[in-house]
Amino acid sequence: MSADFSPSTRVVIATRESRLAIWQAEHVKALLEARLGWQVELLGMTTQGDQILDRSLSKVGGKGLFVKELEVALGEGRADLAVHSLKDVPMDLPEGFTLACVLEREDPRDALVSNHFSSLAGLPPGAVVGTSSLRRLVLLKALRPDLRIEPLRGNLDTRLRKLDEGQYQAIVLAAAGLKRLGLASRIRCAFEPEQMLPAAGQGALGIEVRTDRQDLIDALATLAHRPTWLAVTAERTVSRAMGGSCSMPLAAFVRAQPPAGRGDMRLEAAWGDPGPDGQGLAGQPLVRVQHSAPVSNFAEAEALGEQVAALLRAGGAVWAANTPAL
Repeated sequence: MSADFSPSTRVVIATRESRLAIWQAEHVKALLEARLGWQVELLGMTTQGDQILDRSLSKVGGKGLFVKELEVALGEGRADLAVHSLKDVPMDLPEGFTLACVLEREDPRDALVSNHFSSLAGLPPGAVVGTSSLRRLVLLKALRPDLRIEPLRGNLDTRLRKLDEGQYQAIVLAAAGLKRLGLASRIRCAFEPEQMLPAAGQGALGIEVRTDRQDLIDALATLAHRPTWLAVTAERTVSRAMGGSCSMPLAAFVRAQPPAGRGDMRLEAAWGDPGPDGQGLAGQPLVRVQHSAPVSNFAEAEALGEQVAALLRAGGAVWAANTPAL
């Protein structure tokens, strides 16, 4: 492929086949066609993460199962780039792959979805809430120790169907996904970060390419949203420093960001103990920390993430490989 990228340039996007993943890929396709004049096709794929629904992700390989098949397509030349929800992307990509671009973030908050209750406080004692995220589990338990947290796997439509079938009294989902699919009306309330701190990278889309495709890396730079990229770099560095897994009881979120690199970035993180039964330790306080520093480049963003991770460890946050998971 020519590095000049003429208007007739044809590129292929590898994507999962869930409705949300297709929306995300179509969104990037529209940007590439409108801004760069490229001809873009989608290559839909079913990943291991989509196929394995009876076990927790942490027990079968983590959220990286959602991206491995797409990376194979990139490596074999069947696709030029892959679009990911950044919170599903492992902290360290395999050798030969890189994030070429991070797009502007959607709403990063978690959302409560329920057919009968309008808030977390309104749920009855012992209510069944669906999520397979250890982060959400420990944060929910910190707010409502009486809740019963049950596993919830599948794509967004599958999760909503299980709620509508009465398997749960409420479920917690990313607000960004619901909004992107025109389902904002299903949100009964969005949790402010003071209540439930988001996951690293939540609400942001990343574009992955092979590291030897400098032509693509250079061209995609025009789509990047630098403030979002700096923020998620700081957040993801906390995750990397705490063990590198997407499936940890960890939240990391940039609460304040300086305009145009002027001023301090404030990064907050929270860590909880899911307990021996994976139901959270009732009454166990979260380790919650924050730190601010000037951030105008990626090295400074990473340094801030390392500092926040150090504060978490100093507060007692420790990741054990055999920690139970939903």
